[in-house]
Amino acid sequence: METPSIDITRTNESSRTASLEQTEGIDYANLPVRQLNDGADLREYITETRAGEIIKPIKSNVTGKTEDWKLVTFTIDDPENPKNWTKLYKWYCTMVVAFTCFVVAFCSSVITAKLEGPMESFHVSREVSFVAVTVFVVGFGVGPMVFAPLSEIFGRRPVYAITMLLAVIFVIPCAVSKNIGTLLVCRAIDGIAFSAPMTLVGGTLSDLWKNEERGVPMAAFSAAPFIGPAIGPLAGGFLGDNCGWRWLYWLQLILSFVAWVLITFTVPETYAPILLKKRAAKLRKTEGDPKFVTETELDARPLADKMRVILLRPFQLLILEPIVLLIAVYMSVLYGLLYMFFVAYPIIYQEGKGWTASSTGLMFIPLALGVLMSAGCAPIVNKHYIKISHQYGGKPPAEKRLIPMMWSCWFIPVGLFIFAWTSYPRIHWIGPAIGGWPVGFGFIFLYNSANNYLVDTYQHQAASALAAKTFLRSMWGASTVLFTEQMYHRLGYQWASSLLAFIALACCAIPYVFYFKGEQIRRFSRYAFSDDEEQATKA
Repeated sequence: METPSIDITRTNESSRTASLEQTEGIDYANLPVRQLNDGADLREYITETRAGEIIKPIKSNVTGKTEDWKLVTFTIDDPENPKNWTKLYKWYCTMVVAFTCFVVAFCSSVITAKLEGPMESFHVSREVSFVAVTVFVVGFGVGPMVFAPLSEIFGRRPVYAITMLLAVIFVIPCAVSKNIGTLLVCRAIDGIAFSAPMTLVGGTLSDLWKNEERGVPMAAFSAAPFIGPAIGPLAGGFLGDNCGWRWLYWLQLILSFVAWVLITFTVPETYAPILLKKRAAKLRKTEGDPKFVTETELDARPLADKMRVILLRPFQLLILEPIVLLIAVYMSVLYGLLYMFFVAYPIIYQEGKGWTASSTGLMFIPLALGVLMSAGCAPIVNKHYIKISHQYGGKPPAEKRLIPMMWSCWFIPVGLFIFAWTSYPRIHWIGPAIGGWPVGFGFIFLYNSANNYLVDTYQHQAASALAAKTFLRSMWGASTVLFTEQMYHRLGYQWASSLLAFIALACCAIPYVFYFKGEQIRRFSRYAFSDDEEQATKA
């Protein structure tokens, strides 16, 4: 039986209010709010009911009659609800998606250990060789604009499977490329395709885990995007020195193929709206009742409205919302810093101290340890936030998400200053390496705080706010590798790193400004969600 298509108006003007009341504390970034009208009832996707349905009266503009439609829900303790799967299986799915995210981040940085290879093989400049990194990271900013909405329409599993397969296929031409053009084009395609797991993995974990369970799994995921870039130069240095630069791509092929097999064939669909949509179609067929529907089938936005929200809203938020702009700028500084390190470390150790790429890769270990240690602290931070949440009756101000950022932001400039002023060739090698630890330790706290703050501040616009942040962050991260080497040569090792430290130090003001003034800014925002708006809606 075909999906029902009717022209409708709501009989209950307070339906959006009821929806907001029922969805308190929900991460709207992982609900199909961009596919639905503003008055959509989101309870269907987040509640389990005894009957497996919610009766919804709708008045048809065609017939003028009010009819009851049955919004399909999960039943209580429904085994098909991913949140009710066994903890062992949920942990397996979590580790698979975290591994996939690690592989993607690893592939972005592993080639930086042997950039001289393509230079010599294709007779190009070092700057052109760096473009292989740039086009890959640009893909990280472009891909989410497409793959995030596609996952809301078709589900997470097909997007994972198709994009990862494309990524695997286009690694092969990189490894056997005969000219720089082939290498750069295929790296660009890989960057776009690989961006899908980075975009969807957080949503997958939200699909699997309840709010009170999510702290440790999210910590495992959060470490992956930063451990990958730290391990990439380490593994790439040894492999590139001993096997040649093409083996850096063969290693990417092996890892990405394993990730594709695991996530395609062992992780099922987890996105509740898609699971319920399939259930509704099955009920319409087996029960012979066309009244079984989901909200996306019954009350979807017009296509033009969807496109406006999906494609234009991220840029509207980036331009018009100071919260989105400044948080995106801060994350861009950090992301750019991470990729600058891939150029700075070889300059300090290979150029300054005469080391090999293999030995230089070992200096990334403290950075990786810092990331792992901060990931280990994430459950403590989560527990602290839950305590604050109880103090505010389950509705803490969004600015409370900034507390971890307010104390961890200082680690970044401290680490950079250590890295800067121990980088003299005559000083012991351990100095710059130690500087990497506080930088790595601060990353995850800042990353998680920024994401949580944007989600809590914009709620129904959260997916667009995160897309805006990701776009700007990736564009800046992609560009930094193109001028880092020149910056270090012109300013000197110490002052180049100090410049980065001063920029990071200036950005430390951002969380404090929003912590103390964020509520006032949200009151004048066109898109931000605030308690006053909620009260006005309820009235």
